[in-house]
Amino acid sequence: MTDVLLVIHLTYIISMLIGILTAMHVVQQGRTPQAMVAWLLFIIFVPIIGVVVYFMFGIRKSSKSFEHLKQDISLTELETVPESEAHQVDMLLRNYGLSGATRGNNLRLCWTGEDGYRELCELIDSSEHFIHIETFVFFADEVGSDIINRLAKKAEEGVEVRLLVDALGTLPSTRRTFRKLSRAGGHVSMFMPLIHYHGSTNLRNHRKIVISDGTKVMAGGTNIATDYIGPVPTATRWKDLSFIVEGPACCHYADIFRSDWHFASGEELDTSYSPRQSATEGGSDTLQIVPSGPDFTRDILYNSILDIIYQARDSIWIITPYFIPNDSLSTALRVASFRGVDVRVLTPSKSNHGLANLARGPYLRDLQDAGVQVKLYKPGMVHAKVMTVDDDFAMIGSTNMDLRSLFLNYEVSMYTYSPSLVEQTRKWYTHLEVDCETGVGKVGHGREFLEGMSQIIAPIL
Repeated sequence: MTDVLLVIHLTYIISMLIGILTAMHVVQQGRTPQAMVAWLLFIIFVPIIGVVVYFMFGIRKSSKSFEHLKQDISLTELETVPESEAHQVDMLLRNYGLSGATRGNNLRLCWTGEDGYRELCELIDSSEHFIHIETFVFFADEVGSDIINRLAKKAEEGVEVRLLVDALGTLPSTRRTFRKLSRAGGHVSMFMPLIHYHGSTNLRNHRKIVISDGTKVMAGGTNIATDYIGPVPTATRWKDLSFIVEGPACCHYADIFRSDWHFASGEELDTSYSPRQSATEGGSDTLQIVPSGPDFTRDILYNSILDIIYQARDSIWIITPYFIPNDSLSTALRVASFRGVDVRVLTPSKSNHGLANLARGPYLRDLQDAGVQVKLYKPGMVHAKVMTVDDDFAMIGSTNMDLRSLFLNYEVSMYTYSPSLVEQTRKWYTHLEVDCETGVGKVGHGREFLEGMSQIIAPIL
């Protein structure tokens, strides 16, 4: 009996020590207060399981003490906008060590999934030297199968084909889905496999990039599946926004792909896959490519979003599929509204994630009480990640306005400081707004309880 009590006592002491050490690690990760409290509560109330789950899913930044973890991205130094003419956000990002905005780019928006599909097919079919694709979701449906066939054909023609997919986002697709491409000579790699993972399973690659010969790029929020793109319209297709860019900014997208590919596959691509591009003929767009995630020491994208919100003079228009901000971001939007800025948040009336639908409720009602216009898109799912501020800033990319995108995922967004592009982006917003219902209503006590529980859980997912 004494031996049993001793074992129990020692087990308790060891578990307490492990819990304390884990709690110290949680605090040192530089996460949001909501996430930190959520993880600490989980570890305290479910000590053994909580510790195991934390080290599998809770690591937020890549630790340089492990050689196998992904290193920070280094963007090629290009000719940038002179500092005296640079936007304040551009200067903030430069001070964080990011390359500045470049001029001479040519960007056009893909307004629909059909436009995006045609542009993607054109990029693949016209490639002469290499085609690189990086995506979070790649499903083996009609669209995915068609893209695989096109890529396999290019590989057989001698074009270098590399496809990088996130191992979690692409489920239930497996390596078998891409067998035809591999047999044709293409290269396929899974980013952070769920079993043999590098670091934390919770850090997913949410970036979407397509690069053709290093001279033309397709990026934005669109994945490769029938829900997002296709040759003809469908009633269930999600509203998303992607774009095609030519010019100097392509080099930075190529830098990001090279870094991600090296981490996932072990193959190091030389700088010939990130060719420097001169300004395109007639190119008038000023662009800055902003990657973020565990491969950056600081949360530069999140910090720049806060900065531009506090700078706003006239308007802040946001489109996001999931709206789960932290307190700082929510406060910044409310303060902007009280300052007289026209703040609007457009999100689907019902997204594809039930937990996100619950967790967003209190945030949207708080914004509404501060005068923010909450727009709920009624026809279906909106997957675009867009923000415009005044007439000289727009962001389009892979970054949702939620804690996962802002603080956990590998993301990339395009910032533009060109008024003409900002105006085009605002037109796309108003195109969606026609089918929106304005405002969120009050909810009962049962719903409030579920929303509160969802807000506690959301930061650790």
